[in-house]
Formats: sequence, structure tokens, C-alpha cells
Amino acid sequence: MKFINNTIKAGITAGAALLLGCTSVAAENSNTHKVTSPMKQIAMQAQDAFFKDYDGQKVQQYFRQDYIQHNPHVPTGIEPVLGFLPVLKEAGTSYQTHRLLQDGDFIIMHNTYDNAEAFGAKQVVTFDIWRMQDGQVAEHWDAVTPKVEQTASGRSQVDGPTEIKDLDKTQANKALVTNFMQDVLFGKAPEKITDYISDKQYDQHNPMVKDGLAGLNEALSYLASQNNLFEYHKIHRIFGEGNFVLTQSEGRWNGKPQAFYDLFRVEAGKIVEHWDVIQEIPAKMAHANGMF
Repeated sequence: MKFINNTIKAGITAGAALLLGCTSVAAENSNTHKVTSPMKQIAMQAQDAFFKDYDGQKVQQYFRQDYIQHNPHVPTGIEPVLGFLPVLKEAGTSYQTHRLLQDGDFIIMHNTYDNAEAFGAKQVVTFDIWRMQDGQVAEHWDAVTPKVEQTASGRSQVDGPTEIKDLDKTQANKALVTNFMQDVLFGKAPEKITDYISDKQYDQHNPMVKDGLAGLNEALSYLASQNNLFEYHKIHRIFGEGNFVLTQSEGRWNGKPQAFYDLFRVEAGKIVEHWDVIQEIPAKMAHANGMF
């Protein structure tokens, strides 16, 4: 379904369409987080084993032998992961985790990587999702995009609040985002945009879009003029912890299939901030697992 019908007039209803766009880094946050669960601690240790220590024995400790891979360029299984370590070590690839969430058996990381030519650019921004099983990483999904130096809003792709709060509102916030996706992105009731997005504060980290609903309208008008609006076809997963909710979706943009990862910050029942990563889904992959 078209993200927002081209005939919808500019205004607060139209502003929704550009909520979810391209992507981009500020390295102001460190890998130090309030690790509030054993599973998060294991995830960070696993990340260090791979991108800090480059240690095959540690990787085998934290990753299952039957590890399932959804990154389209990496074969599935533990052996390709181990084989990748010398490349990362030689390049000096390093990472920062800017946000660390947990939803059940899933760990969600909002990361940046430096010396990351193996991932397509010198610096990249990612969302990484790990499914944990028996204290190890069992499955991995991600979306990767290059860092953008200058953005329309002046914000980076990863700066902004990181504190997880309102844990008692996790389910309500996930429901809010779910309804937003259905009403606005899938076109059931796009006029409800301000039921979901604050008209007082909307901080945007998509590099093409300025802050606020006015910024959305401006960007939407441009994309509509290019006949290049985003299309969202399917929501695969919605994760949340407290005031943060991540959606993992697929659709089309630029005439090609895309994976859309969108992170929302919710405050007082409204979406007030948005980060995203979009990655093209290649026709051929290194495995048969798909990106989702």
C-alpha cells in the first residue's frame, strides 16, 4: 500500500508520510549503559567478543553453533562469523552502542561502527536485533546505513535521549505505535496523525527531514513532487521497552524493496522523537533465511 496517497493535501495529515525515511552519527554516547538484566550483560559481552576482542573462543562462548543469520551478505552459521574476525581486527573495526533495549528474549541495539568498510562505509549506523536462547545469541537481524555528516535537522542519526523509563507503559507505548502504523502508514486514518505524534515536539534524526510536523510536510512535498513516497507493505516485529519502541518493516522506496527499521521515543502518550535505518533488500543473499 502506498505510504500516503499522493492526493492527500499538505497539512498535519500529510506530515506523517515522511516520518520514516533514510538515516545517519554522533559519537557522544559510550558503551556504558545501565545494564538492568543478565541478558543485556551477555549481549554486551558478546558484542565485545566480536568487535573489541576479536576473540574466536569468546565468540563461540556467546554465540550458538547453530546461529541463524539474516544479514543478507553474511552466510548463516557460526563459522562465517569466526571467519570474519581477522578482517575486523585488521581494519580495527570498533563500535558504540547508543541504545540498548530488551523485549522478552530479544535484545535491540542502536549502534555505530567505525573503520567499518566491511559493512559498506568508513562509518555506519545500524539497528541490531538478537534473539537470545539459553544465554547465547541464537539469531540476528540488522539494517545498516552509512553515516551522514550533515542532516536537515542538524541532529545526528544517533544523538538524543538514551534513558529507558516508563517501564510500566511499555505495552501502552507499543500499542500506540502499532495503531500509528496502521492508521497513518497503512492509510486507514491518516488524518489521525496528531493523535500519535506530538504537535509541540517532534525531534527528527532522519537526515532528510527537519524537526516538527512542519519538517515532515516540507519533506513530503518534495518526495511527492518526485513521485517517490515510501511504501510500507508489512510490519514484521514491534519491540519495546519503556519509552522506546522499534518497528521492523518491509516495503519499497526508489523503486526497490527496502527494510525499514524505525525507533520511536514516546512521552506522555505521544511520539516525540524518531530515528531510523533503511536498507535495500538485495535480490540475492548469502543464505536462504531472508532479511526478516
